[in-house]
Parts: sequence; structure tokens; C-alpha cells
Amino acid sequence: MLLTRHSFISGLATIALLAGNLTFAADDTIKRIMVYGDSNTWGYIPVESGPTTRYSADVRWPGVMETELGSEYEVIEEGLSARTTDVADPSLPHISGAGLDGSAYLSSAIATHQPLDLVVIMLGTNDVKDMFDRSPFRISLGIGKLIDIVKQTGGGVGTSYPAPNVLILSPPPLGNVAPEGRAERFAGGVEKTEALPPLYEAISDAAGAEFYDVGTVATTDGIDGVHFTPETHSAIGVGVTEKVISILE
Repeated sequence: MLLTRHSFISGLATIALLAGNLTFAADDTIKRIMVYGDSNTWGYIPVESGPTTRYSADVRWPGVMETELGSEYEVIEEGLSARTTDVADPSLPHISGAGLDGSAYLSSAIATHQPLDLVVIMLGTNDVKDMFDRSPFRISLGIGKLIDIVKQTGGGVGTSYPAPNVLILSPPPLGNVAPEGRAERFAGGVEKTEALPPLYEAISDAAGAEFYDVGTVATTDGIDGVHFTPETHSAIGVGVTEKVISILE
């Protein structure tokens, strides 16, 4: 039989379509998790002062978690340095759009990455900065707002996906914050971060979200007292893995 150019192209299109359907079917079995956080999710390498870079994907705790979970899971990182729960940060005006307000971008992030089985949120460290004058209770209300956003976003834009589950992580308390300028920005922050876990747990219970206290497996051990060493990223990734499995399996 003579194979014409038209029939050859049609055949390739059919094969591509079938392959696409098979890929979709395979991907549909993978559990998808979005991690939403600040610089400690982004992978900020702690330095005493000055600019820095980020850890590689396999060192950052979401990457550690993905490795621990295995091939049936996909972990999507949405980390942004200086991100808060739900307050705008006027000190970085060049970060436009939603800026550093976690509540302003969360619904867009969810819609972007749907379908999602779970949204993991670890925020609150930046909320303790002195310029925001926020109490631990007020910060926990910000976390409650984020839980509500996840539940209200649902399928996103024009899709029928259900709202994902929510896991709230309380960050470990701040360490010895340095140098002096950073210590001034985070004045009173150690005590505030120490007070967050029971408040986060209460707000999570009330809002129907899962909760995990990261401070039970890790400390803030970076030289700046705000960020994590690779060892801490590893401990968090392993610890959160166990909680995620208990939720999704």
C-alpha cells in the first residue's frame, strides 16, 4: 500500500494523541503536593550579612520530601523570600503584583498548579518582624485566612477539580538572630515564634486542616538565626514526609 504524505502525517498525529492520553492517564495516578512558604521553602542559604543564593533542589526540604515520598508523588515548590501570611511588605516595592502578601497570591498559585491533592503551608516567620507589630494570635489568624483561601479556591479556573487538603506547618522558633540590623528587624521574634505552634494547631483544627509542628524535629540553626542549614532541611523533609503519608495514604 502506498503511504502518502497526508496519511503519514495523520498517522503521526494519531500516535501523538494516543501517547498524550496515556501520559495523562499515568500522571492522573500521581499525588500532587504544592508547598507554599517563604525563604526557608525557597532554600535561602544563611549568611551573616549581604546577599546570598539558594540550596540546590535536592537539599531544600521540599526536594528531600519528594525523594522520600517516591515516584508516586510530585512536589511543587512555591517559596518566596520575605513572604508573610497576609500582610503587605512596603520595604520591597520592586516585588510587584501580589507582592509578599501570601494571601494575595495563594489562590492564583493553586489554580496554576491544579490538580492538587495537598497544599502544605509554612509561613509566619516574617510576620514576627517588628515593623508589622503583630501578635502571635494575629499571625495565627493570618494562617486561618490562608486555609480558608485553599478551601474556597476549589477547582481553580474553569475546571472541576476538588479543593485540595491543607497541611499547616508551624516553623521552628527563631535562633540567635544576627547581625545587629537583622536582630532589630526581628526584635521580639523569638518569643512570638515560640508561641505559634499551639495557636496554629488550634486554628487548623477549627478550620478543618491538618497540622504539624516542625519545631519537634528541627531548630533554626543557620548563622543568621532565621534560616536553615542543609541538615535541618533534611530533618524537615523527612519529618513532613511522614505526616503527608498519613494524610494521603
